[in-house]
Amino acid sequence: MIKAYIVDDEPELRELNKKLLNTHFPEIELMGMGGSVAEAVDFINLNKPNLLLLDIRLSDGTGFNILQKIEPYNYALIFITAYNEFAIKAIRFSAIDYILKPIDVDDFCSAVNRALSSINSTKLHDQVSTFFNYYERKTQDRRIVLKTSEAISIVEVSDICYCRSESNYTTFYFIDGKKVMVSKVLKDYEDLLEEYGFFRPHHSFLVNLKYISKLDKSDGGFLVLKDGSEIPVSTRRKKKLIEVLENL
Repeated sequence: MIKAYIVDDEPELRELNKKLLNTHFPEIELMGMGGSVAEAVDFINLNKPNLLLLDIRLSDGTGFNILQKIEPYNYALIFITAYNEFAIKAIRFSAIDYILKPIDVDDFCSAVNRALSSINSTKLHDQVSTFFNYYERKTQDRRIVLKTSEAISIVEVSDICYCRSESNYTTFYFIDGKKVMVSKVLKDYEDLLEEYGFFRPHHSFLVNLKYISKLDKSDGGFLVLKDGSEIPVSTRRKKKLIEVLENL
């Protein structure tokens, strides 16, 4: 049986999470609940839960302080938080599941189901490392976690040549010719990658500017990348693209 532990410093929210787990996931045994960093660290290190629901803001610190004290990461992890743009961006880069407060039942169930599918994953340590590298700005190099049904890939942002939208999926194309398809929309990655030199010249494409070889203005306009790929440019985005390229 999967064993879970809830960390939140608000008693009513602990009870809400408990109720949702009991109602929707009877196969999960709730081992206990805690409200502080110190309490959670002691419990997790002693009891080794499989699933951790972790609030970010706690009375004596943060959920991140807990993560720094409970290696190895032999469990599935879900963050629970009020919206904080920077923290959420770090979480999204690392592809760790999260639930926003106030908690929505459907979001809760979706996050738990995804987390259950990743239990026993050998990649969680890399995901947490990716999170801290972003959140604490440990390095200038940036990695992003790409999760598919078959694998979890941790890749360098600088190696991404471009991304292509296909319905509700996004395919990442790398400069070495490899590609990875994930079940997320392109907009999710536009928000994450724009500060790292990516531009969306067309609704179906997101391009790493450093791999652009030229902008061909014929036939409505298209980009030629260093790997030979040709990326269409929409009429309404051409002017902005030219401005961006002129300022590189």
